[in-house]
Amino acid sequence: MKKFNIRKVLDGLTAVSSPSPSPQTVAKENDFIIPETLQSEHFQLCKTVRHGFPYQPSSMAFDPVQKILAIGTQSGALRLFGRPGVECYCQHESGAAVIQLQFLINEGALVSALADDSIHLWNLRQKRPAVLHSLKFNRERITFCHLPFQSKWLYVGTERGNIHIVNVESFTLSGYTIMWNKAIELSSKAHPGPVVHISDNPMDEGKLIIGFESGIVVLWDLKSKKADYRYTYDEAIHSVAWHHEGKQFICSHSDGTLTIWNIKSPAKPAQTITPHGKQPKDGKKPEPCKPILKVEYKTTRAGDPYMILSGGLSYDTVGRRPCLTVMHGKSTAVLEMDYPIVDFLTLCETPYPNDFQEPYAVVVLLEKDLVVIDLAQNGYPIFENPYPLTIHESPVTCCEYVADCPVDLIPALYSVGSRQKRQGYSKKEWPISGGNWGQGTQSYPEIIITGHADGSVKFWDASAIMLQVLYKLKTAKVFEKTRSKEEKPNTEIVDEDPFAIQLMSWCPDSRMLCVAGVSAHVIIYRFSKQEITTEVVQLLEVRLQYELNDLESPEGGGYQTPAPPTPSTSPSPQTSGPQTHHSTSSNSSDGIRDNVPCLKVRNSPLKQSPGYQVELVVQLVWVSGEPPQQISSLAINSSYGLVVFGNTNGLAVVDYLQKTVLLNLSTVELYGSNDPYQRQPRSPRKSRQPSGGLCDINEGSATSEDRCKSPTSVLMSNHQQFYNGGGRGAKMSRKLSLPTELKPDLDNRDNSFSRSRSSSVTSIDKEAREAITSFYFCETYTRKTDSTLTPALWVGTSLGTVLSISLSMPPAGEQRLLQPVIVSPSGTLIRLKGSILRMAFLDATGSFLPPPSELWYEPNAPANGEERERVRKRRPVSVSPSTSQELNEHQYAVVCSEKQAKVIALPSQTCIFKHNITETSFVLRTDVVQTVPGICVACFCANGHIMTLSLPGLRPLLDVNYLPLTDMRIARTFCFTNLGQAMYLTSPTEIQRITYSQDVCENLQEMLGELFTPVETPEAPNRGFFKGLFGGGAQSLDREELFGETGAGKASRSLAQHIPGPGGIEGMKGAASGIVGDLARARIALDERGQKLSEVEERTAAMMASADSFSKHAHEMMLKCKDKKWYQF
Repeated sequence: MKKFNIRKVLDGLTAVSSPSPSPQTVAKENDFIIPETLQSEHFQLCKTVRHGFPYQPSSMAFDPVQKILAIGTQSGALRLFGRPGVECYCQHESGAAVIQLQFLINEGALVSALADDSIHLWNLRQKRPAVLHSLKFNRERITFCHLPFQSKWLYVGTERGNIHIVNVESFTLSGYTIMWNKAIELSSKAHPGPVVHISDNPMDEGKLIIGFESGIVVLWDLKSKKADYRYTYDEAIHSVAWHHEGKQFICSHSDGTLTIWNIKSPAKPAQTITPHGKQPKDGKKPEPCKPILKVEYKTTRAGDPYMILSGGLSYDTVGRRPCLTVMHGKSTAVLEMDYPIVDFLTLCETPYPNDFQEPYAVVVLLEKDLVVIDLAQNGYPIFENPYPLTIHESPVTCCEYVADCPVDLIPALYSVGSRQKRQGYSKKEWPISGGNWGQGTQSYPEIIITGHADGSVKFWDASAIMLQVLYKLKTAKVFEKTRSKEEKPNTEIVDEDPFAIQLMSWCPDSRMLCVAGVSAHVIIYRFSKQEITTEVVQLLEVRLQYELNDLESPEGGGYQTPAPPTPSTSPSPQTSGPQTHHSTSSNSSDGIRDNVPCLKVRNSPLKQSPGYQVELVVQLVWVSGEPPQQISSLAINSSYGLVVFGNTNGLAVVDYLQKTVLLNLSTVELYGSNDPYQRQPRSPRKSRQPSGGLCDINEGSATSEDRCKSPTSVLMSNHQQFYNGGGRGAKMSRKLSLPTELKPDLDNRDNSFSRSRSSSVTSIDKEAREAITSFYFCETYTRKTDSTLTPALWVGTSLGTVLSISLSMPPAGEQRLLQPVIVSPSGTLIRLKGSILRMAFLDATGSFLPPPSELWYEPNAPANGEERERVRKRRPVSVSPSTSQELNEHQYAVVCSEKQAKVIALPSQTCIFKHNITETSFVLRTDVVQTVPGICVACFCANGHIMTLSLPGLRPLLDVNYLPLTDMRIARTFCFTNLGQAMYLTSPTEIQRITYSQDVCENLQEMLGELFTPVETPEAPNRGFFKGLFGGGAQSLDREELFGETGAGKASRSLAQHIPGPGGIEGMKGAASGIVGDLARARIALDERGQKLSEVEERTAAMMASADSFSKHAHEMMLKCKDKKWYQF
């Protein structure tokens, strides 16, 4: 354990609290000797788990024995799902789209084919799957793959129409190739197009069906290396499926038809069906429909077969949602989906293709959802999805993450959330049930809260690397709904999503929740287990304006009235205040909107279910035709009963118990006469442009999107892209974003990260506003002369200033509701470079001091109930066990800005430690967090670095270049929390969790679930006595003899390149070191063999070239002769 002597640091920036800097008393070195327990070996950064719906899915596969589902995406990600709680994420290095997935059924392995023409073999027998082999095709593009059940030979179809065969054990190409011209011979004049389907006859492995895009299907005999039959249809083929007896197959076509063929009747289809086509009476062909993208044909012992297809709707169904059609006997069910269908799979009882399939469910992969349909129940109900795939139900706009919260919280949220469940789901168990849960011992409760664009807030149980939704709160219920665009009030300041959540402040002890929305509104919620009906929603309207014209220097007593002068607030419950504003101001003769809020609070009674219930709504109002500025910082404190919020104009402190505004000040007034910046007077009427450099989206938006200067500029300009899809013109670009840590002086920002953002007077231009960026409630020493702790609110601004506001609280109990809380600004404490992001307090021993809070009690308990008897206690501020006298009653304040961190000793207000976190970049998110060994500061910078600093010494302990800031969504949603946990939204639909704790990294392997579990493969279907006697059962094929090197020779090495994967190495990590010598010798022998092979390769290449030219001549000859009759030769 290292001891730190605090250096005698006199930092000129710390003592700005008095106009003339008084000489500071330098503390004796021996006064502050705090042992620091944290060392760099306590930290390590690694990804833990990814939750949510796979972003932009492109393919899917299912292992019917292991019961594991795999989904591939357009960015090369692979997500594997087993039973609820067992899921896994892997990534292909190239990042190319996954076009197809094939399980080696019950082998614990998976083959993926990518758009860059590579195929990969994944080992799923380890907790973190890895690639064992890869094969990269050089000359041909992969279009379709097929791996027969219990075979090691993978068929790979290409764009040129050829089929290559790969041994999945060694990942080498067989010399056996089916060339397109050999497959179609003279049956077609033109190239048949890419291979769109390959599968073997269920009853005869030696017969392979090949579907070409142009409409030709070929039944290929593998042994005789020729086509048995060719089936031609004049519409393009999208998919092919077999009947399990192998006598019939079905094709789906681009004109919305299905053709059913008997294998021995190639002349014409046995049946042609147009599932959604109108049948004309005169026997003509039905009208063409949209393409049927996929069809599956599944048989049952007891009844009719199922035909399941996607697409195929008629063209006149404009605006109809995407559909899955289930045809069973004479009934046809059309199941509408919320999003376009990417792929679907029918889940069957048997893995054997030559047995009755007995389908029981259909898994439908949509662009933004995963739906599983129960085929066995009438009406085809869907299964209730147990995975956390609804994170993006409405786009996520902000997040909070709390680890080690009170143990009763999750059960309380679950009990109120379970009443919100939808009805009408299938009664059966979820069919994707493979794998096993991890054996981790991590037991502390964790909660993630997500705020969304539609005003909803979701609480998630994130304990033990799982994720499950607990409860959903809809904040928009508080407001009147606008039915149509015509009805939209012209007071709204955003085009879309006026209820979007911007900031959240949550007190886990008291369960109080406060949210700030994009329409400059703040809603305070209490948690109750009882249903109530609120007759009138309590409303406060606040006029936060920025006018320096008639500024007076603040007198001490001026702020001690509970309500400031009348124009600033209307602290009335809704009944009297807002209605008068609406009538008088918005319809006034000059048409200037004044004193009106952006949204209208509902005036009918509000039924509030158990859970979070509205306590108070606070709205900022328009001032003289200028809209209110969006809220940039927010904090709630349950012990004091106060909520505080700020924006670029100033801040307001609200007493939510007495429903009054206690303080409403512009930022300039907070400084009083000590304002270090010479600001120009400005009236809001002079400029209609919203402050903070926010121009209209249509003007100059291209440049604003490129500016990655500070989180402010980028988050504000890029907001639309990650939550509305971007590109739309808006009334104002104040679409959403000014999160807590943002700084609104975006003007004249140059195009580099390196611009220093000093808080010197010169960098303040005439128009710049100073935004309030962070708050901290605490019991501390407000002045240097204080000897006792008093309640206070610390305020941080975008220009790097920390100011203090003293709070004088009335006695607890009834007096708290009768006497006013007295708030008085008490000047500047310290200054830092860059916007203030986070503040925290340590006691004399260096332990973390959380803000005071009270414990939860049932607010709607009957007056004489036991609940009422419980005294509402404030959580005492922790007092260190050591004798306070020796340590002179010290406290330490930790303040972090975009650029630096400082530790200040209180009450002396001396800066004892200072650390410049970054020179060339800026900090996006920082938190003071508790880990098992001690507390530290965790930072995430815009250049991608994640760092931790010790406390109070601010020694760098970890600095990893983790993730360059490619997307502003990451900046908006990144959160650190206690015990080494952190998270961010890695895509619009997925949460990525990471850890920076060595301890969690070491235990992660235990906590992860197992994907592969040893299961016996079901028995093959019985051939039956007569089939065995007379033949006709499944015919097997010795593929080894046909495709192996002895039978087929070697494939050209230039066709595809084999790349060994890292997974093989990972699998051998446990091997003894003695093997290393053997491997080295084997490698030398391989090198020698490789040299000989390369000589052979050169000769083969020359032969191939001459064979190619011969093939060209032969093809030209064939084209010349193919139309001639026999007598013309």
